[in-house]
Amino acid sequence: MDITASQIESIVRSVINSMGAGNAPTANGPLPKTAHVAMLTGEKKIELQEIPLPELGDNDILVKVEGAGICGTDVHEWKMDPFGLVPVILGHEGTGEVVYLGKNVNCDTAGKSLKVGDKIVTSVISCGECYACRMVPGRTNLCDNQGVFGLIGDKRGQAEGNRANGWFADYMVIKGGKGVTYFQVNELNLKQRMILELACVCVHALERSQSTGLLNFGSKVLVQGCGPVGLVMITVLRAAGINHIIAVDGNEDRLKVAQKMGAKTTICFKRPDEDTLEKRVAKVKAVANNVGADFAFQCTGAPIAAADIYSYIRRGGGMCEMGFFVNNGEYKVNPHFAMCNKEINIVGSWDYSAEDYPKTVAFLKQCQEMNIPIEDLITHSFPLDKMNEAMETNVAQKGIKICYIND
Repeated sequence: MDITASQIESIVRSVINSMGAGNAPTANGPLPKTAHVAMLTGEKKIELQEIPLPELGDNDILVKVEGAGICGTDVHEWKMDPFGLVPVILGHEGTGEVVYLGKNVNCDTAGKSLKVGDKIVTSVISCGECYACRMVPGRTNLCDNQGVFGLIGDKRGQAEGNRANGWFADYMVIKGGKGVTYFQVNELNLKQRMILELACVCVHALERSQSTGLLNFGSKVLVQGCGPVGLVMITVLRAAGINHIIAVDGNEDRLKVAQKMGAKTTICFKRPDEDTLEKRVAKVKAVANNVGADFAFQCTGAPIAAADIYSYIRRGGGMCEMGFFVNNGEYKVNPHFAMCNKEINIVGSWDYSAEDYPKTVAFLKQCQEMNIPIEDLITHSFPLDKMNEAMETNVAQKGIKICYIND
């Protein structure tokens, strides 16, 4: 009996379909049917659970997780569930190895080839239908219905949705479809890949700030707050050619790291000669042409610091607010003195668009070229069953960047 090539293909597809996606072969054998996950089940309560993986379709990707950074947003959710997400698998700064590709997936969002064995990271999920998506498609961070892997559950197409879309797990699923973005990043090592999402936040903030025309080789730029965001912002500015960066914080150890990343001047509000706003402003003016910083990045998320930052900026200068990723409260400021009389250029920055990812990969390579030790910001790592301890370490500010590593 003669069998055509198309008939053979049809038979093979039928056999594979009858096996189910959970049994589809990979280079390393059958795919897992379950994942071990760090499930946030209540305030300050993460439990190690085993959950079934959803059926994998032609547009989907299964990733074996290698590691994920812990974001300040993860910590806020762990502390008090302000977003009402519980139960949820957190982790949106993750990376891993592709172990399954649906038949319709052959490239990433940027058009780079994608195959089993490649390293991958996820970006934002946009709806494609709201005003921002339709009118400013290059700014998908403004999507009214923005999705985030490992933060906002993915309920597309299923009653229960894809619960396994967070990176705090040993396997995670990228359900394909409209607005989903991901990138192949084989050229980066694990630490670089775990820093990539955070760095993308800062690369986006730099781009927003450059719209003011105030950033150049001669600019004196102030960064307020030397947590992970502020320290990465310093590295981004240094890689972009800013030669005088002023770092402001209350932690001397973090200010030492700021110098290591490229800050030329450090100011600590716990030092006797810098313990008042007036003293700190005088210090800034002393190193910034006797007038104040040309531009400032507010990275603290602390209302009192947000109120102070205007005083550091010269007349005609600018400021980028990027510290309030969650609602940390309000602050009082006199608009006449803080903004109008000085004619301050103010921009806000909100996470990033998928378009920022390729630029951020280039930034990480630039750090290598310039010997900026950004990978040193990763100071602690924890296994999946120690995620509560990882969160507590983050809250206690015992390190800089805390990560989950899947050993």
